[in-house]
Amino acid sequence: MPRHFAVGNGSMLINLDRYTRIRDLYYPYVGQLNHVGGYPCRIGLWVDGTFVWLGEEGWSWSSGYVPDSLVTRVTAYHPELELSLEINDGVHQRDNIYLKRIRIDNRSGGEREIRLFFTQDLAINETEVGDTAAYYPHNRTVFHYKKNRYFMANGHAGGTGIDQFSMGVKRFHHAEGTWRDAEDGHLMGNSIAQGSVDSTIGFRLKLEAGASDYCYYWLSVGESLAEVKRLDQYVRDNDPGKLLDRVQIYWQRWSNKLERQFADLPEAVVSLYKQSLLIVRTQTDVHGAIVAANDTDIMNYNRDHYSYMWPRDGALVAYAMSMAGYHETVVPFYEFCADVIAPEGYLHHKYNPDGTVGSSWHPFIAGGQPRLPIQEDETALVLFSLWHMYRQSGNIELCQSLYGTLIRQAAKFMRSYIDTELRLPKPSYDLWEERYGIYTFTASAVYGGLKAAADFCELFGDTERSDRYRQTAEYIKSGILRHLWDEESGRFARGLYRQDGTWVKDMTPESSVYGIFEFGVLPADDERVRSTMNFLKDQLTIQTGVGGIARYKNDYYFQRSSDIERIPGNPWIICTLWMAEWEIECAKSMEDLASPKATLEWVTRQTLETGVLPEQLDPFDGSPLSVAPLTWSHATFVLAVVKYTNKVKELAERSSVGGSDGECSGGEQ
Repeated sequence: MPRHFAVGNGSMLINLDRYTRIRDLYYPYVGQLNHVGGYPCRIGLWVDGTFVWLGEEGWSWSSGYVPDSLVTRVTAYHPELELSLEINDGVHQRDNIYLKRIRIDNRSGGEREIRLFFTQDLAINETEVGDTAAYYPHNRTVFHYKKNRYFMANGHAGGTGIDQFSMGVKRFHHAEGTWRDAEDGHLMGNSIAQGSVDSTIGFRLKLEAGASDYCYYWLSVGESLAEVKRLDQYVRDNDPGKLLDRVQIYWQRWSNKLERQFADLPEAVVSLYKQSLLIVRTQTDVHGAIVAANDTDIMNYNRDHYSYMWPRDGALVAYAMSMAGYHETVVPFYEFCADVIAPEGYLHHKYNPDGTVGSSWHPFIAGGQPRLPIQEDETALVLFSLWHMYRQSGNIELCQSLYGTLIRQAAKFMRSYIDTELRLPKPSYDLWEERYGIYTFTASAVYGGLKAAADFCELFGDTERSDRYRQTAEYIKSGILRHLWDEESGRFARGLYRQDGTWVKDMTPESSVYGIFEFGVLPADDERVRSTMNFLKDQLTIQTGVGGIARYKNDYYFQRSSDIERIPGNPWIICTLWMAEWEIECAKSMEDLASPKATLEWVTRQTLETGVLPEQLDPFDGSPLSVAPLTWSHATFVLAVVKYTNKVKELAERSSVGGSDGECSGGEQ
């Protein structure tokens, strides 16, 4: 199940499903550790002797965020119970406090007593072994703990706090959990349980006919009982409703802190742009890790997840955020990379949010021969992204602090890791982490990374190194144009692979070849780029009502069809946007921007109702596949919007000083 909502503050991330039930709770790092693990923390109501859980049949739902914020706005109506709810959720922007507000409207003709129940279904430190749940009479709360992880639940309704509570065993032998105890409207009152446990708390209020009132719930998270008690008292002292309003205002100020002229883009695109900035923020840890995705349901497929920092994803996300003007958000990312870079000067496949090396499927030996288990584009893209961050922000102090530890280390490695026969980077794994060889995307990224290193050296007066790195970049460019351009087909190859001792071109249509212009090897309107991109658009567009562009022809990941000619793969958000980026880059008139504008509008139609973008879509019905939200999808949308608005401004300025200089070299799209 995709995660419809993400709310967080950089040290705690909570994912909610469409019924606003907590499904993931990450602390003290975004993406590490998950103290819920996908099980729903249930919410139920008892009224007139009838009990219902949110998520059961009978409710009609409308879901979204409060505009430009990380506070949810969800409405639910149950006609048989004659009850309607308006729900807001958020995480305090500074303190690790989750806040929930439910307004209950009594639509019946008489007075009613309503009881609300909230279940804490935790697996602290990602295991249910050794947890404790207890009622704490000193402040009338319920708390769970293990080692140095504490979670304190509280709330109030109708002017009073917790009215009922119970702790119990869950998912062990025949015990289901205390949530079952709530279904008769009464909790047993067991005050402590240990092992695989959950807890449920209840609140009570009375509503006159046609009246409404509020129920508040909050969860304080910390490293000690004293800390969560302090946070709980902070909520009481400041009123949970007012705190939630302040959370909303903070994120609205954050998402609108920079003025941007959105030209002719419709409101839906602008709204998704701002929501994407916010979603990226939730997936960015304050210590620097930009996590790919935190949807734990992906573990149903291979018992691993996306809650890692891939330097590739992180660099491209940081690039987008810098281009959008949110430089300070990604500064810790570069410091993170400087801390974890290997002594040899390369970045590993992926990292846990705490900086340790993540799991990998890249072997150290294959065919009896040792190999370096890396994707070299990941190292290169960090330098490429950092240079653009400097150009946008002017943060020379940061770049100077990283000059010896990150920039020169990475550049030295890239300069040494070259096949001199081909004038190309030595083999590594491709950006999709599937194949070992020499790829156009990787070679282009290394070119861009070395150019960035040369620019940094020049910036700091290190001219000899600057010349060396610039010469090496041009050396690689010559190898790209000689070995990865295919004259016969008139397009760039996906890459080269070794077969029977010789290098063979892989001519599979591949969307990531867009890197040839994105990282500066050739301009977007170069004839070779144009012919390549037009070919890819023809070959990789999904020929169903869903549309979009696949990663490459015959993509097997979550494959939904064997009709490769009509459905070369599932449509990916990022790959579709790469094509739009190319069209934007080569546009010479507003008419040329019609196609990329249509793509931006297409992306807005592929979100969940809450504005969350998945990794890919089902080619038949457009439903989300793999993880949602995917940080890379949201960041690529941000970048495409920035490029679009910049291009509109550029065209307007050009028109004011003499008109267009010709037709779009991208040709008919």
